[in-house]
Amino acid sequence: MLKKRIIPCLDIKDGRTVKGIKFLDIQDAGDPVVLAKRYVNEGADELVFLDITATQEKRKTWVALVARIAKEINIPFTVGGGINSVEDAKRLIDAGADKISINSAAIKNPSLISELAIELGSQCVVVAIDIKMINEEWFVYINGGQVATGIKAIDWAKQAEFLGAGELLITSMNNDGTKNGFALPILDAISKLVSIPIIASGGAGTQEHFKDLFAQTQVSAALAASVFHFSEISIPVLKNYLKTQHIPIR
Repeated sequence: MLKKRIIPCLDIKDGRTVKGIKFLDIQDAGDPVVLAKRYVNEGADELVFLDITATQEKRKTWVALVARIAKEINIPFTVGGGINSVEDAKRLIDAGADKISINSAAIKNPSLISELAIELGSQCVVVAIDIKMINEEWFVYINGGQVATGIKAIDWAKQAEFLGAGELLITSMNNDGTKNGFALPILDAISKLVSIPIIASGGAGTQEHFKDLFAQTQVSAALAASVFHFSEISIPVLKNYLKTQHIPIR
């Protein structure tokens, strides 16, 4: 069995790390370069950088900040936000990103997934999917969770894989920042439908939530932000706990 990954997420706004609840009530969480270095030292398996307002502000990702972080870390580094073309992606790869993440742009132009997979390789292409439960059904939202697409989460996950995505980053807006646990039923359903790795995001609050995620779904990785940023959960302690629960961990 492949070992599970623990991934801190740096949500970036105005050059700072921030964290919200259900994509709202955004609070400052610190200097992204300082946090990135800390996570490498703590044993994080990967790092994700998401420029959360790039799409709404119609601008490109903070390339200079990406380069500063990349110089300080030696673990896989995924960057997303404001990527609308192969050229945008290549700029971030050149700045030090190992993988790029697309979200709204993929919905608006699905062929971008295939173009990126051809140019960079599927292993470099992460399709991020923000989902929200409406009337017992999970749907995809874009533009930082502001715009409903009417597309069912399961349908888009399957299409993203078909078009060439190498990995999916699925965030439950209902669970985001609540610390009440991950959205296990939908994560389990999608993880059984696709054959590519899934990173689960939204809802981590305790060590048990990570255990439940890995024990009850087939997802490959757990992503979290505030519980790591504010030292509510220590990555080394979390990994040791998961090993005691017989979860295969790096």
